[in-house]
Amino acid sequence: MYGALWRVLPGPWWVRLLILLVAVAGILTACVFWVFPFVDTLVAPQDVTVDG
Repeated sequence: MYGALWRVLPGPWWVRLLILLVAVAGILTACVFWVFPFVDTLVAPQDVTVDG
């Protein structure tokens, strides 16, 4: 799959690498700002206290 993605991207290797880095940064940003907060509302936190 990664080889096919690499072959589909246009330009020389450094342009392909730049495109992939921007895409990864965008995906991670979307996860942090939209996906993780949405999942956090679905997961019920447990109130745990540790007596020491």
